Amino acid sequence: MAKEPMRVLVTGAAGQIGYALVPMIARGVMLGADQPVILHMLDIPPAAEALNGVKMELVDAAFPLLKGVVATTDVVEACTGVNVAVMVGGFPRKEGMERKDVMSKNVSIYKSQASALEAHAAPNCKVLVVANPANTNALILKEFAPSIPEKNVTCLTRLDHNRALGQISERLNVQVSDVKNVIIWGNHSSSQYPDVNHATVKTSTGEKPVRELVSDDEWLNGEFITTVQQRGAAIIKARKFSSALSAASSACDHIRDWVLGTPEGTFVSMGVYSDGSYGVPSGLIYSFPVTCSGGEWKIVQEDGCHCPRADGGEDACLLMPRVNSTTPREQLPPQCFE
Repeated sequence: MAKEPMRVLVTGAAGQIGYALVPMIARGVMLGADQPVILHMLDIPPAAEALNGVKMELVDAAFPLLKGVVATTDVVEACTGVNVAVMVGGFPRKEGMERKDVMSKNVSIYKSQASALEAHAAPNCKVLVVANPANTNALILKEFAPSIPEKNVTCLTRLDHNRALGQISERLNVQVSDVKNVIIWGNHSSSQYPDVNHATVKTSTGEKPVRELVSDDEWLNGEFITTVQQRGAAIIKARKFSSALSAASSACDHIRDWVLGTPEGTFVSMGVYSDGSYGVPSGLIYSFPVTCSGGEWKIVQEDGCHCPRADGGEDACLLMPRVNSTTPREQLPPQCFE
């Protein structure tokens, strides 16, 4: 018996990430090869024509799993009945702008979207925030959608996780699918901490620790970390645009594992609400190692696992901006809440 379609919202759908993401969703990459979908695409009025062009291409691609497309600039229409919301749209930081200025702009965006999701999305809607600053935007969204459970609001650090897997794969000349259990701690920014202390590689003689196979702590503790931390900037320098294809792919990975579950013995990195694990203050949205089952994520409590100390002796746990779900008004510019 065919499954009922799931409704998936993509905000900022006419942008680069959205353009890369929507065909992946329509092809079954996000929710599975047997899961029909109805795409809800939202963008701002100046992008309405481009958004309609994306809709035309989706129709022209004749994806068998795609059972409908809603392309709109109306936030209520976009959010109505959605089961999954991927928040790609946001105000980008421009040259000369302070972080607080970007946050103020994003509050106005996320306030209306959060209210619409809270009022009109399907029960138990899962929310993934991609737009930067992702951790902070997720907290802003939760502030204005208090009835959405904390466990249903996440942010994307899977891109950083996948970047770490890719670097290990290239270093060891192995298939990336044979590398697992790297961890991204912290924020989706250059303050994140990529950790390979529990990572393994599948070999002909069984799983081996990454540290053992690489056998170069100087590289693992230095170049590897900085490469992952600065990969986004390197792509902008090379492409003149930010990561789009890889961001879209990792968003699919994030939702797929959340909805369908992680493989046995594998954990992944997700930006989720801290419960105080590893000494990270409760109420922050922070990247942890998690496993997923039955549509729920759970922070891994691994023996010997700890939030490493970043360069300079500063605990990586302290590098996340001090904003939490109960006190964002004290941390964000006052004009955001007028």
